[in-house]
Amino acid sequence: MAIVRQVQVTFDCAEPERVARFWCEVLGYVAPPPPEGFGTWDEFNSSLPPERRGAWFVCSDPTGVGPRLYFQRVPEGKVVKNRVHLDVRVGTGLVGDERLATLEAECARLVALGAVRVRLLPADDENESCIWMEDVEGNEFCLD
Repeated sequence: MAIVRQVQVTFDCAEPERVARFWCEVLGYVAPPPPEGFGTWDEFNSSLPPERRGAWFVCSDPTGVGPRLYFQRVPEGKVVKNRVHLDVRVGTGLVGDERLATLEAECARLVALGAVRVRLLPADDENESCIWMEDVEGNEFCLD
């Protein structure tokens, strides 16, 4: 039996490159170089039939630790809450006011990139507080 050692997270979206570049900024990921023979992604996309231009984009963790993210264009818009979402861990190891200040600072940075702050989810008996957010196309994620 094969053992799975890597995963890719796939996002359905309207504008793959826009959403991918947002997540590159959030996570410190990088986009790959354009395919061989093309100086830019725009040149590559221009070489494709109109219906395939901008249909997908990828980004990955430059350290090789995190999963690859794949963004694919779909015709339908987002209509319900995500069944799977990313938790962006920025407050790991911090507690109390220091943790909350770190979350708020990162939230402000992401809002400047186009994210939307939905609300602070307060701590309870099982979970630390986190900030529920949405990316540039409304996909939910948490800062925790």
